[in-house]
Amino acid sequence: MLWFAAAVIPVLFGIADIFFITESKKISTRINIIVRYLFTVNLTSFFIMKYVLKISDIFQPSLHESLYVIKYCALAFAVALIMLLCKGFICNVLRLEKTEPKNKKRANAVRIISAILFTLGMVAYAATIWGGEAYGDLSPDQILINLISPTVGNEVGVYYSIFEGPVLKTAFYSTVFILFTFSPYKLTFNRNDKKRVLISGFARRAVALLLSITMFIGSCAFGIVKFQLVDLFSAYFFNSSFIEKNYTAPTDDNITFPEEKRNLILIYLESMENTFLSKELGGYMEENLIPELTELANEGYVFSHTENKLGGFLPSTGAGWSVAAMVNMGIGLPMKVPTDGNAYGSAGNFLPGATAMGDILHAQGYEQTVMFGADAAFGGLDHYFNLHGEFNIFDYRAAIEKGLIPEDYYVWWGYEDDKLYEYAKAELTRLYETGKPFHFIMETADTHAPEGYLSPNAEKKFPDQYSNTIYYSQAEAVKFVRWIQSQPFYDNTTVVIIGDHLTMASCISEKVKDYQRTCFNLILNPDESLTGLPETQFRNRQWASFDMFPTMLASIGVKIDGNRLGIGTNLFSDEKTLFETYGVEQVNESLTPKSDFYNKNILTKPN
Repeated sequence: MLWFAAAVIPVLFGIADIFFITESKKISTRINIIVRYLFTVNLTSFFIMKYVLKISDIFQPSLHESLYVIKYCALAFAVALIMLLCKGFICNVLRLEKTEPKNKKRANAVRIISAILFTLGMVAYAATIWGGEAYGDLSPDQILINLISPTVGNEVGVYYSIFEGPVLKTAFYSTVFILFTFSPYKLTFNRNDKKRVLISGFARRAVALLLSITMFIGSCAFGIVKFQLVDLFSAYFFNSSFIEKNYTAPTDDNITFPEEKRNLILIYLESMENTFLSKELGGYMEENLIPELTELANEGYVFSHTENKLGGFLPSTGAGWSVAAMVNMGIGLPMKVPTDGNAYGSAGNFLPGATAMGDILHAQGYEQTVMFGADAAFGGLDHYFNLHGEFNIFDYRAAIEKGLIPEDYYVWWGYEDDKLYEYAKAELTRLYETGKPFHFIMETADTHAPEGYLSPNAEKKFPDQYSNTIYYSQAEAVKFVRWIQSQPFYDNTTVVIIGDHLTMASCISEKVKDYQRTCFNLILNPDESLTGLPETQFRNRQWASFDMFPTMLASIGVKIDGNRLGIGTNLFSDEKTLFETYGVEQVNESLTPKSDFYNKNILTKPN
């Protein structure tokens, strides 16, 4: 099929050249023109594919997607058309002649409207493509919450990618379109002292207007579908009482701590999925990218959504990015779009009505630290952890203030995970030496989309950077856990290791099909009262990240009346989760609309 297309397209344009441009009746001349088009069009097209578009195996269509031949046809058609037009202008058969519209005001209005619609459509299209490539399937709540929350601490490469992606692409295509739309020339065909207008000024304006309307409507529809913006409309204009009906507030009456309090270490592994397991272990990869984590999982408790030992929580509304994941697991509630004027990320105003894990442990005398390699101001996390537990915040700026890194040091999101683990060891030692029970939270970042940050110390075992990053990151996480297990405080410490959310890397989100993606989870050394539970307690569970709130408290020996906190369920108990009670789809649909209860009692502090 490829070679058929490679022959037919140049021949057709060669025939057009013979009859409309060259006007030669000599057989030798006609053959020469056909051969010239065959050679030049295909050579140019294959060159562009190989060295401009960087496509490998260009002569083996069977190794490519089904649209490969169609894409080649489009490229060959464009090359042949440019050749034909260039020859037409050189031979003076085609001419550009200045023209004036009869009604200048109306013509200019059409031009301006066309330019505006096309540019807006191009912005929508380019931004949607960039968002999908950089972050995967963004949810509407994530988009809006991040727009209205602080962006301090965002990885600087994201801003560069915006300018190199949607901004540059929009500027280029919009400029080309505007030059075409505002051109004062008409295209004429001149033969035998006869002139025919091929493209008049009116036709050009009509085509431009039609193209701009199509671009605008099509791009907006594409963005609406891609980012589920209909759900955003639902979040603003429809109310659901689901949270109110299923919410259990943590109080002194329904939670009881053991006499000897256990330490809790919570390690969020950025974008760590069970997808990275080999297929034989229940993952999607040909080779297991997380072998050390797989081995470590044999030493603890994993809540799996299947019969397999390794599995995890199912995606839920308002939990699909790092800040939201911490909120879900920290308070047992989704992170919802603020619809009544309140916002996230200001001092004293980050879910002030919620009782979080940090609040509960702070009241019990725990020493608490949260550690990031990024700036904790990103997404307002500094306000969240200050308000809910008075955490010691050890982030990128704190590392500079402590003299651990120079003021101008900036790698990835701040400082890399190699340093994070080094500083975490020192901080855990300090926490232990206080003599108080402690609660330590940390989040890695090197495995963040789009390709992760690959440490100079990493082995390049795989052909792509993201796989190498995942492989190195999980191994370093296990080394850190092994260090924890060797410390004097480990006997009285529970360690929770969990992927915060599904990866947004397009190399995973766009290629993994017909597979239920879930995040890795593992609880090591829980309270002895939880040992001896049947295997059925951990298999075929349908659960969400908000279920980790009561589950983590239970893992350190806290007794929970009813085994429900927030809208989460203690997974160590026989109580069914909301997903198991109502079904995953129904719960997520019920969490999508706004909740007046959430707005009045969680987003704000009740009077």
